Amino acid sequence: TIPSKVFGGFAKACHTLYKFDSKAEKDFATILESDTDAVRKWLRPARAQFTIYWDRNSKRYEPDFIVETSDSIYMVEIKAERDIDDEQVKEKARAAMKYCESASQFNAKNRGKKWEYAIIPHNQVLPNRSFVSLMTEFLYRDN
Repeated sequence: TIPSKVFGGFAKACHTLYKFDSKAEKDFATILESDTDAVRKWLRPARAQFTIYWDRNSKRYEPDFIVETSDSIYMVEIKAERDIDDEQVKEKARAAMKYCESASQFNAKNRGKKWEYAIIPHNQVLPNRSFVSLMTEFLYRDN
C-alpha cells in the first residue's frame, strides 16, 4: 500500500524521498513535479514543522503540502471527498487560513509572498489536472 512505501526521484521537492498517506497525495506530487509553468518548489512538511493549532489550541494541524510559485505560497490539503464538509476539517481549515493570513501580512511588510490555503477532494487529483486549475477551483474560502 502507498503509506508503507518511500518514493523518490523528485526534482522540485525540497527533499529527495517522501512517504504519502494516500494515492491521491502521491498523484498530487506527480502533478507538482510535472508542472512546467507555475510550480517552483514543493514539500511535504515534517511533523511539527508548522505551529498551527485547532480545537481550542489543543490539537496540532499538519498540512499535506506546501507549494511555491513565482508569486505565492500554497498550503494544500488533500481530503477524501466525503470528509470535505466535516466540521473538524472545517475547523482545521479555519486555523490554516489564520496562519496563511498572518504569514501573508508579515510577508507583505517584508517583500515576501502571499500565502493561500486549498483543500482538494481526493477524486479531483487527476493526471489531466494542472496545479493552477486545482488552485483556481479549490482555494479555500470559509463559507
